[in-house]
Amino acid sequence: MSKQLIERLINAKTNQSGMIESGIKGIQLFRITDSIRCAPAVYEPSVTAILNGNKEAICDGKKHLYDHQRYICCTMSMPIEAGTPTSSKDNPLLGVYITLDTKLMTELVLELQSTLGTMHMPKQQPSQGLSSAQWDNKFTDALYRLLLLVDSPTDLAILSKSRLRELYYAILQGQSGASFKRAFGVGNEVARSIEYLSAHLSEAITIEDMAEYSGMSRAVFHRKFKQATNMSPIQFVKAMRLNNAAMKIAQGTHVNVAAMDVGYVSSSQFSREFKRMYGTSPKQWGKSTQ
Repeated sequence: MSKQLIERLINAKTNQSGMIESGIKGIQLFRITDSIRCAPAVYEPSVTAILNGNKEAICDGKKHLYDHQRYICCTMSMPIEAGTPTSSKDNPLLGVYITLDTKLMTELVLELQSTLGTMHMPKQQPSQGLSSAQWDNKFTDALYRLLLLVDSPTDLAILSKSRLRELYYAILQGQSGASFKRAFGVGNEVARSIEYLSAHLSEAITIEDMAEYSGMSRAVFHRKFKQATNMSPIQFVKAMRLNNAAMKIAQGTHVNVAAMDVGYVSSSQFSREFKRMYGTSPKQWGKSTQ
């Protein structure tokens, strides 16, 4: 029942296509009525819950389709291509986008580790940067209880953090909970290395730098990184840079400026790698997105 109530709430709050702020920190409601082809994007640590329609994502060449049966979980910054190819006014994409408060999630995971003991926390299986989880009653009820706060400023001020914590706890108990525990708990070296990369994208960060920052040898770092992201560190760094550049160019940034902003010194190398990944030159890409 709560799921239908969440959809009703989104319908009441969204009058036109786009994302709107709910009034709760990190929580946005969305209605997408346009068919949008997959385009480069960077997913930040987040959860996306779809109530109607479906969303397409391409990660490392693999296509994923998400709908109202499973919510999307991203435990670390990930370069992907995303779109809404089937959205229309008659069949809009409706949902909730939850930008994770990484400090709150880390505190909760560490508290869990402390309460349960690290023996209960999965270590051997790789943490997945992008996954999905089955909607269950705990997640649905926690999300609905959180969204109920949007119409009461007093309740929002007093209860939002505790209900957000309740939602995070429901996520940790869901099918993707193990990946969140690994990404935000003890031993989250890969997630921290990606956070480090994201903060220094314009600099000449090497794989050795990321491995050293993670406290691992290059070989061990390479293996654990590929387990977590399904990409080698070199592939991941290139995808992060090119996706960020593509997003900047689509927003009107000059090609050469976008290239420098994401760490490229050579404009010719940037153009060559951009065309190899997206099948079009950066200038053509900019024109096609205007």
